[in-house]
Amino acid sequence: MNAAALAVLLSTAPALGPGGLPAGWEPLDFPRIKAHTAYEWSASSAALHARAEKSASGLIHRREGPVPELPILRWRWMVSGTVAGGDERRKKGDDYAARVYVTFRYEPRRVGLFARLKRGTVKLFRGERAPHNAICYIWANKLAAGRDLPSPYTKKVRMVAVRSGDEGAGEWRSEERDVLEDYRRLFGEEPPPYAGIALMTDADDTGGTAQAWYADVSLSAR
Repeated sequence: MNAAALAVLLSTAPALGPGGLPAGWEPLDFPRIKAHTAYEWSASSAALHARAEKSASGLIHRREGPVPELPILRWRWMVSGTVAGGDERRKKGDDYAARVYVTFRYEPRRVGLFARLKRGTVKLFRGERAPHNAICYIWANKLAAGRDLPSPYTKKVRMVAVRSGDEGAGEWRSEERDVLEDYRRLFGEEPPPYAGIALMTDADDTGGTAQAWYADVSLSAR
């Protein structure tokens, strides 16, 4: 596979930037949440380690470009366990040991005037322009693997349960998703260009704890 057909976003031996984070990854936090998840590179596990204690925040790798060119998203992840009290259908339970967001560039021509005005009041993360839509691949607490549903906070985000429950906790799992086909199925339209790939471990809504590791994140051609 040539370089143009592969984009490695998180390797097993990344250069480290500000704050000890892998180069190319930036913190993302929410407007009303003061406690942030701790992210650090773990050399011993060659992975990004995330720890949440009644906290929520994410990391984003800004990635633009047409989805059909690099539609295949791959990553590896491991969790210590699911979030006690986590429930995908309720805001009070909207916490996950691990999730991978794919965000898509906002394009005003695709939405009506009311939607454009309403969008001005919506912020997924502090300081971020709200994306057109987002797919959130989750290690679900209760939702069965293979199922999907809207986020309890916004219909602009569709959550897809890639793994579910504590089966496999403490073990590395490798994932592959066809983002192009997932977007078409979930939103019934062709996707706008990528805006970014984000990782998040959170436990603010339940007031609990969560721990995860992320590695080998890439986008590639079919």
